[in-house]
Amino acid sequence: MERVEYKGVSQGVPRLSVTSVGKPPWSNRPHNGKVERLILQLGAGRGKFSEVEGIPRSIGCIGNNRFILRREPMSLERMKELLLEFRKLGGKEVWLTNYDSLDVLMALVVFASELEFPEVYAVVLLEDLDEVTPVEGVNFIAELSYPEHTLDELSPYPWLFGALVTVPPEEFRAGPFLGNFSGEVYLDVLFPGSARTLTFNVIELRRIHNPSTERYHDCLAGTVAVTADGYVLPCPLLRNYVVGDVTRMTLKEAVRKKRLRQFWRMTKDKIEACSTCPFRYICHDCRSLEYRATGEIDGMEYCQMLL
Repeated sequence: MERVEYKGVSQGVPRLSVTSVGKPPWSNRPHNGKVERLILQLGAGRGKFSEVEGIPRSIGCIGNNRFILRREPMSLERMKELLLEFRKLGGKEVWLTNYDSLDVLMALVVFASELEFPEVYAVVLLEDLDEVTPVEGVNFIAELSYPEHTLDELSPYPWLFGALVTVPPEEFRAGPFLGNFSGEVYLDVLFPGSARTLTFNVIELRRIHNPSTERYHDCLAGTVAVTADGYVLPCPLLRNYVVGDVTRMTLKEAVRKKRLRQFWRMTKDKIEACSTCPFRYICHDCRSLEYRATGEIDGMEYCQMLL
């Protein structure tokens, strides 16, 4: 995983290790062409950013947002079945996000812990932390936005595994928002609607060290996302790229879909504007951000090599 060291803003504050900046934590891990993680969205969501107004987050895939549901949400029992199906597929990494009800989130957290997944992550809004009961084997991640909040506010929750901090681009190197927190920190950088108003070095932000990028997409590979209403997507933010429907099929059938696997293998060599770039194998690629800005799945809005 990427590690970035930040100094505390005052004497005596320890240096803090940031796990990931501007990209999901798995972007530096090698992929093998098999299903790796399930991102299960539990509702329309209560997050800060909405599908209607646009979601500018660099790691919005693991955060809580507000989406338009096309039909009624799946039942709690069906969501439990999906977790069981994923376990039978050999899946090891579960992300539970985008909840409407904390009760539903906690019920699935407990069920996932009983299935003994190697990695279970539950992303909880800062304002809901007082109502969360820690569960053994589950990594709780608090979601907060700077400058409205800082990591110092997490001190009453020593059981937290990590923090997902949404930061304006001009602040992500500043440091004051970090505070004193010993857990994993993911900096979720906000992107402008257009590259014309970029205020940071995109190439620096995107740098990865993933040995499998010549064969697999560094972010999408191995990922299957399921919306609260049962649609299967290659990414929670690629809402128009439905590859399956778990109200009509099993998760196993959905994961076998050729269209999903094509996203897993969407290397930079298959994106025309990237195919001849000397940095293509060390550049993190967020298709959802590009799609939001351009309306094209192979869009190239945020590339300073092309500006």
